[in-house]
Amino acid sequence: MARVLSLSGSPSPTSRTARLLRHLDARLALLGHDVVPLDARALPAEALTGADPGHPAITEVARQIEASDGLVIGTPVYKAAYSGLLKSLLDLLPQYALTGKTVLPLATGGTTAHVLAIDYALRPVLSAMGAAHVTRGWFVLDRHLTPAGDGTLVVDPVAAEPLHGLLDEFSAALARAAAPLTAVEP
Repeated sequence: MARVLSLSGSPSPTSRTARLLRHLDARLALLGHDVVPLDARALPAEALTGADPGHPAITEVARQIEASDGLVIGTPVYKAAYSGLLKSLLDLLPQYALTGKTVLPLATGGTTAHVLAIDYALRPVLSAMGAAHVTRGWFVLDRHLTPAGDGTLVVDPVAAEPLHGLLDEFSAALARAAAPLTAVEP
């Protein structure tokens, strides 16, 4: 069983992105993973805007990342890139905070015009931070995510099917990363 940090980079208290991550967290738990949810918006503003990587809230996030085997990172797309809130957090973490981690990047947005934000904006940062494996990411259109009154989310089958496949791939990548290396005999 892998420990997964599920990080939402959305600044909105009614975020479809955060609700999507919590929805996917439940599936990851069913796959046998220990999932720890984290909403960047819950971190103190002074920790994110004070440019102090030693702030206790930031060091706690770094500790949580270090204790995790993998991360699911979700962000809404603003101005064709990941959220400024997520950028602020990533900028304050140690340079190689993701070393050895398997990462699944997800993004949400209102138009398919932003579908490449994962590959052109987020993936390079995750790789530069040392991620061992950044799995295939996925962009979900807002219209495929319907917030329910109880704080949950209804995911349109058009989006749910590929998302479940991605989670299965992510789970398999976590298992491969945890498997001991075996010597190949000649």
